[in-house]
Amino acid sequence: MSYEFDVTVIGGGPSGYVAAILAGRAGKKTCLVENGQLGGTCLNVGCIPTKVMVKTAELLEQIRRASSFAVSGIDGGSASVDMATLQKRKKGVTSQLVGGVRSLLKGAGVTVTDGKAVFTDAHTIRVNEEKTITSENFIIATGSETVIPKSVAYDEGCNMMTSTELLDIQTVPQSLAVLGGGVIGIEFAYVFSQFGCKVTVLEMAEEILPMVDAEVAAMARKRLEKDGVDFCLGAKVTRVGKDAVFYQQNGQTHELPVQSVLMSLGRRPRVQGLGAEEIGLAVDKGALVCDAHLVSSLPNIYVVGDANGKAMLAHTAFKEAEIAVANICGGDQTMRYDRIPSCIYMSPEIASVGLTEAQARQQYGDGIKMGRFPLYANGKSLVEGDTDGLIKVIVEQEMGEILGVHLYGVHTTEMIAQFASAMEAEATAEEIVNTVFPHPTISESLGEAFHSAWNGLAIHNLS
Repeated sequence: MSYEFDVTVIGGGPSGYVAAILAGRAGKKTCLVENGQLGGTCLNVGCIPTKVMVKTAELLEQIRRASSFAVSGIDGGSASVDMATLQKRKKGVTSQLVGGVRSLLKGAGVTVTDGKAVFTDAHTIRVNEEKTITSENFIIATGSETVIPKSVAYDEGCNMMTSTELLDIQTVPQSLAVLGGGVIGIEFAYVFSQFGCKVTVLEMAEEILPMVDAEVAAMARKRLEKDGVDFCLGAKVTRVGKDAVFYQQNGQTHELPVQSVLMSLGRRPRVQGLGAEEIGLAVDKGALVCDAHLVSSLPNIYVVGDANGKAMLAHTAFKEAEIAVANICGGDQTMRYDRIPSCIYMSPEIASVGLTEAQARQQYGDGIKMGRFPLYANGKSLVEGDTDGLIKVIVEQEMGEILGVHLYGVHTTEMIAQFASAMEAEATAEEIVNTVFPHPTISESLGEAFHSAWNGLAIHNLS
């Protein structure tokens, strides 16, 4: 049977546009269908614009500490954020990147179609109920959306926002309640506290950042507390009012007066209205099911990015797109999810790959070794003026397999990739110990941590 396209990608976010570009470059007649903005959540209302705000927050923090770096003539106490200018800068950054995506798609010969796609069968979609597109293969890359829990009551007129609305805010609120202590909530808590807003984080669990090593998460929370962020842990939000949030904690109901509220209780795959189940695509816990080859329950349909719910990170989506296109082109590649690095952008930064201490103990029992190196003993951290931080590594005790690397400190998001690469290459703790790290750098603390774990010979560790 003849089809209009070899590959049709539904969704133009990180996984979708990468898949379309790669398919086009591979000589496949390719179509990309996008119902919103090219670049998806990440480029437009997620990863990139939030980092623009994080950069401004970091600069404000540094300006206020300028005198400690022997810089005079700067009144750090008067430093503040100009939201109008920040919004203009944010728009400029995102527009440039989205424009780049559009150019890359054009260069790869991809046909871009605007509209909402709905499957009518395994090889056919309707776009806006007007246009029919047939394709030999489909790649579903529809992304994710903010979870708005039905268990919470919302008063009419309450000033509740998702991250999308908060990113476009024109004035800094006097107070902000952040509902959820995950990555999104904590990054915004850091940003708006530096902007001069009184921030309170309400988290149902007993600690923030449940996906992060518990020791690191606790350190990050204490630093945020020192910087003025309040935390209500073990708190179940029941109602968002016009000027207050109501929550239960320790069997009692509490009221938190607040001007604005950020809903950041996670994201879920955006697969509703796609006609997926109607054509036989399997769905589990709200996500489209696929195997390690990214193939769905129908052999010609692949699922990448947040739509499969496996690891909802932009860089995961990039890799999944590569694998899906490679397999469409006759390859036999599989996706691994145990060595994907993750980063949290605050000050200091958090970066990790592999197992947390709790996960390692659950899988290996006492068969692990751990190494810690505090950044107050690192020369470059002292130079940077921020010694809050920890390098923590976990290795298998017999062969020295690297099980987990957890970094909390200045510039650590730029360091984690080398250890994701080391784990992929099956490097051992001994090989890391034999590596010469440059001095003075934050990264040399990793060498010290591995020494501590493998042979107990970390030179500068005083603990």
